Amino acid sequence: MRRKHAKLVRLLGIVVVLALIAAGCGGGGGGATGDIDLSDLDVTVGSKEFTEQLILGQITVQALEAAGATVDDQTGLAGSVAARKALESGEIDMYWEYTGTGWITYLQHTKPIPNSQKQYEAVAKEDLKENGIKWLSPAPANNTYAMAVRSEAYNDLGVKNLSDFKQLVDDNPDDATVCVGTEFSTRDDGLPGMEKAYDFQFPSDNVVKIDEGQIYQETDRGERCNFGEVFQTDGRIANLDLKLVKDDKGFFPIYNPSLNIREQVVKENPQIEKLFAPISKKLTTSELQKLNAKVDVQGQLEDQVAEEWLKENGFI
Repeated sequence: MRRKHAKLVRLLGIVVVLALIAAGCGGGGGGATGDIDLSDLDVTVGSKEFTEQLILGQITVQALEAAGATVDDQTGLAGSVAARKALESGEIDMYWEYTGTGWITYLQHTKPIPNSQKQYEAVAKEDLKENGIKWLSPAPANNTYAMAVRSEAYNDLGVKNLSDFKQLVDDNPDDATVCVGTEFSTRDDGLPGMEKAYDFQFPSDNVVKIDEGQIYQETDRGERCNFGEVFQTDGRIANLDLKLVKDDKGFFPIYNPSLNIREQVVKENPQIEKLFAPISKKLTTSELQKLNAKVDVQGQLEDQVAEEWLKENGFI
């Protein structure tokens, strides 16, 4: 009996060791990629050039590579139009886009849909039908535009709602200075649309067009501009103690990020949706603020931030 018992113990030990070895050598590496094999996939990933897009792009690159895919990293394209054209032409296979941008800029609707889920469903359905672009399940984060002002001038300038700009422009036009990015200055869901919706216009000499990355510091200084165009998920808003001006008419669309992929790529590799569903679900507004701050405030690199986040959440 003792010999049989000892033999059984040894056999069980061998089984456990083999199981541990098998688990350690699994192709996906655990987490979201553990049971997903994309080793036959050769794909090109793009992004726009600002911090959040670069982080999302790196999250995508590293998650795909962890699942076995071969990835050509083409992140950092110059703006929304460039990224979209690259996707449509097949130069890239996927990048993260925002539901409001898709609806207003690419599908050319004039009015956003105020419900987040309905906005996603509408843009996803139309873009797939018209352009063969698949929108994966959106993240809960809302990276909408906002106007910000330094906290020290928040009460003095008296602009707490976007509708207050009209009185400021009429009474104290010299104080109605604003820093904006070039893209925001021309978009229907940007400066022209906002001015039209709220029935005012900044004096032309008061509109300072600069790189979007510089807007936060310039707004905080208050020298070139009292107000600045910002992204709501940007970590510098809290770090610089900027105050957001309330969009009291709900002009700005909802901008939930969604991984956009050419339809054919998803059809041939349906596991891509399974791979990114839990990743997307985790990307809340506060989560993106933290990730963006690590780059813009703490000075970390986008690929480093992406890798840490994927590991912390068990995705790779």
